[in-house]
Amino acid sequence: MERLACKKSRIESVAEHIYGVQMLAIAMYSEYNYDIDLKKVIIMLAVHELEEIYIGDLTPYEITKKEKEKIGHKAIEKVLNNISTKDEIRDLILEFDARKTKEALFAFHCDKLEADLQCKLYDEEHRVDLSKQDNNLVNEKDINKYLDTNLSLSEMWLKIGQERYKYDKNFLD
Repeated sequence: MERLACKKSRIESVAEHIYGVQMLAIAMYSEYNYDIDLKKVIIMLAVHELEEIYIGDLTPYEITKKEKEKIGHKAIEKVLNNISTKDEIRDLILEFDARKTKEALFAFHCDKLEADLQCKLYDEEHRVDLSKQDNNLVNEKDINKYLDTNLSLSEMWLKIGQERYKYDKNFLD
């Protein structure tokens, strides 16, 4: 069966990312029988990008994790200001960011895997040229060490993720 090529004229939206990562979480949960509260994970994933309403989608190459969390948490307070369930939603986002519960770690790994899958799609569509990035990623040490290999952008991205995040066997597979 021949795969149909689909060239996108834009990058994935936050809404598409959230839906995709939620579907991935359901699939991973169903396939591998994780001992987690799936409903909590799905809600956590629904709200984990709320900060982007005010701060945009900042990458680890633009800002440190600590700086992003600081401004992100301020943005979350602003977004949730008049919502009656703001404490519950804020707590889920803080749990996601801390990655100390099994639900938060599972959600985080789903988030990263979905980003890896998007990268693979962009790579297959030849949509990314590392030499033409606003923040030229070629200068980043974790990317630079792979530039002289024959790895594609998505293969480099996968290797970097595997080095950075402590994926379990199911996510590595």
